[in-house]
Amino acid sequence: MKIYSWNMLYRNKEQDRALDFITRADFDIFCLQEVPERFLKRLQTLKCSIAFRTDVERLLPEGTVHNYIAILSKYPIESQNEISFPDYWPLLPLHTRLFVNLMPSRFFSRIRNRGGLYADIRIPGLSRAVRVFNLHLILAQPEWRLKEFETAMAERDPSQPTIVCGDFNTIQSPRTSILNWILGGRVGDALLYNRERTHIEKRFVEYKLTNALAGGITHPFSRSQLDHILVSHSFSIKSASILPDRIGSDHNPISIEVKNEVFT
Repeated sequence: MKIYSWNMLYRNKEQDRALDFITRADFDIFCLQEVPERFLKRLQTLKCSIAFRTDVERLLPEGTVHNYIAILSKYPIESQNEISFPDYWPLLPLHTRLFVNLMPSRFFSRIRNRGGLYADIRIPGLSRAVRVFNLHLILAQPEWRLKEFETAMAERDPSQPTIVCGDFNTIQSPRTSILNWILGGRVGDALLYNRERTHIEKRFVEYKLTNALAGGITHPFSRSQLDHILVSHSFSIKSASILPDRIGSDHNPISIEVKNEVFT
């Protein structure tokens, strides 16, 4: 079974190439973050099942822009559910709100209505549906990201095969730690920038999830693994790849191939 995840960037200028890439990917499951509204309509024309919800609403001077997260599946989606994340704007320090208001809106803007998504997918050969999560965690503070991850994992059934995809925005380099402080993080998080990676990897172990691309770089500017595909221990990982062509995004697409012992 082939699983992909990609933050395609909401202002992606290569959407024709992006659609061609997704169409040719030969995926079983494909999770996308920061999907523009017009691109979502194109995804809905593909011959696959789709679940989606608002990733974020961006409050721009010209109006509200909707971005989405989506789960594409070769197999039937039995059910889908949304996970709501808090509105952190009132909790951000003054310097962060000033920064966001002064920056060009194509880079930073006030946001609202953030959340995650999970879907139960019926895959031939498995006695139970696979629960697939698609998450795009907040850019602001490590503590808030961990809380959002915990909120999502509260919807996990430990007895059910599980896949968790998404952009976790995890700090693990000085480049991201400085931006993280500007966007409301603590000074200690900026100085001890490896701390969040240590904490979230411990969470993966607690939830019996394997980080298939541990140690990889999926976001070249920050030289970090922001993007993840986690799988429960019922899956064995055959291969894991960070694809070199970003196709108009600042994130590399990632993919893994897994085998479940229940398959014949």
